Amino acid sequence: MADDLILVEEAIEKIISKAKEFKLDFYDMYFEICPADIIYTFGAYGMPTRFSHWTFGKAYHKMKTQYDYNLSRIYEMVINSDPCYAFLLEGNSLVQNKMVIAHVLGHCDFFKNNARFKHTSRYMVESMSSSAERIRSYEFKYGRDQVESFLDSVISLQEHIDPNHYIKKEKKQVKTQKKNCSGGCGKCVIKEMQQKDSPYDDLWSLEKNDNESCSGKCKREQNVKKFPEKPEKDMLLFLLHNAKELDDWQRDIISIIRDEMLYFWPQMETKIMNEGWASYWHTRIMREIDLDEAEAIEYAKMNAGVLAHSRVSLNPYYLGLKIFEDIEKRWDSPGEEEKEKYGRPGGQGKQKIFEVRATENDQSFLRNYLTKELVEELDLYLFRRIGYDWKITDKNWEDVRDGLVNNLTNCSFPYIVVEDGDYNKQGELYLKHCYEGVELDVYYMEKTFPHLFRIWGRPVHLETVLDNKAVLHSYNGDKHSRKYM
Repeated sequence: MADDLILVEEAIEKIISKAKEFKLDFYDMYFEICPADIIYTFGAYGMPTRFSHWTFGKAYHKMKTQYDYNLSRIYEMVINSDPCYAFLLEGNSLVQNKMVIAHVLGHCDFFKNNARFKHTSRYMVESMSSSAERIRSYEFKYGRDQVESFLDSVISLQEHIDPNHYIKKEKKQVKTQKKNCSGGCGKCVIKEMQQKDSPYDDLWSLEKNDNESCSGKCKREQNVKKFPEKPEKDMLLFLLHNAKELDDWQRDIISIIRDEMLYFWPQMETKIMNEGWASYWHTRIMREIDLDEAEAIEYAKMNAGVLAHSRVSLNPYYLGLKIFEDIEKRWDSPGEEEKEKYGRPGGQGKQKIFEVRATENDQSFLRNYLTKELVEELDLYLFRRIGYDWKITDKNWEDVRDGLVNNLTNCSFPYIVVEDGDYNKQGELYLKHCYEGVELDVYYMEKTFPHLFRIWGRPVHLETVLDNKAVLHSYNGDKHSRKYM
């Protein structure tokens, strides 16, 4: 065992040295070898330290059963932190650990340099440990059943956050001048807004003309402030600040779940890129290190398994790798048309993939770099269920690309905003589904309503589209209702 650890340590030093030669930029790395029970626990919880909840136990038993029956296997787990922690599965062979170490370095480089991770906390291991301690104290004080029941409600809504919350809108300085409206009523006064010079001054003038006339009739409802003033995407933040019947410990739990979801969100919206980038670099690094014949064969088998096509879903490792390789090839050896049209001189493949790694997410990655040739080579297509069978519906490469991109919108979760926090002037909550052609799962929605009602404390409503008709779903704490709008 001691000799095996020495060999792993030597491999880590060589692979890190080789990765730095390739200009990979990552945090300090800490590796730990863990037995299957531990690494699958970490995989189910998503982190080494996190609060306890039954959903994590469910995920653990599913993954551990697949491992026990040799249906799937987690070779490693890496944490986006500074320093970066990686956990290797006990029982991995030396060559498996070499490939995993090279793969992990690609992930860490991506975590450190991709723009979507710029605002994530690098100290979430410590933060989640502190949050878990607070939740345990709430269980001791208020009862485990009550705390876990509230966690159920918050977790059912955890995807409804705004990952771009850190973007602040510029506040323009404006001068206001009061004057009477042109409607002739002589009572209402409007404010003439003098904006800074901009290319949109003509639009401001149109708005100004509309506001200056009230047709001789004051519209008091225009002065009533909406709550919230604009549709709010960050539902958890809205509930945290505005749900009136919550105790402090409940608001703290909402804050914990929201912070943890903000940490995991960039990983969800860069899954294809992240795995493709790590796969790209483990293949390059493994080519550069010395392997004997037996190791080379074992590596080839393992790598083929990682990059194998799936019959039921896209393999992010393979798709991401192929796109990065295609980008490198096209920027290294552009055709005459690309040279003339885009001014690509050639020989810029490595520079370009590092640029893409830093600036894109999965949606923009596929939209900008999934080409017709790749769609045909990978045999990608759109399909859906017709009757009792699944049928291919479209193989046009642009439709396939756009379909994949659309499926990644909001990390494939429904885009729902808070429209009104005082609906019917009775403090009821009105939500709106931003419908883009995909209907909500009504059964799932109705199961989620009681959780939302529990947090808000008053009736809740959700506007959506079913069968191309606007529908308002409502729940008053006792029963569901539906009406067409």
